[in-house]
Amino acid sequence: MRWLQTIAQPDPDCSRMIFGIGTDLCDVRRIQAALDRHGERFAQRILSDVELATFQARSKRWPERGPRYLATRLAAKEAFSKAVGLGMRLPMTWRRCEVAKAPSGAPGIRLHGNLAEWFEAQNLRAHLTLTDEGDMAAAFVVVEKLA
Repeated sequence: MRWLQTIAQPDPDCSRMIFGIGTDLCDVRRIQAALDRHGERFAQRILSDVELATFQARSKRWPERGPRYLATRLAAKEAFSKAVGLGMRLPMTWRRCEVAKAPSGAPGIRLHGNLAEWFEAQNLRAHLTLTDEGDMAAAFVVVEKLA
């Protein structure tokens, strides 16, 4: 498991280029409806084990924050899958793409298994931003190719 750098550093050699851009908007009410229909199984299909533990803790302490957390993670994973150009085709799966926090609190992408191997073999780096307001959650991902 490798932490992917989320803070862009100056590149005096200009040896990086944009590989892909992805964005996604997720309605928190739709996530709540899916949770009402399918229970926690829905979250288990989308979230990594680490994300699922956070989801469960937040849902227990603040019930309204669970669906919002899940919506931002779903939006981030969708945006990432678009930015790398895979969509939801292997090696991309929901659980192999994890939204994690850097020590500074900035969101980032942590990949697992053959998705991480594929990403590293392509020599890529991902940058992620998340937001939520009202009933909507959004994510924006820029993936750059390193020289």
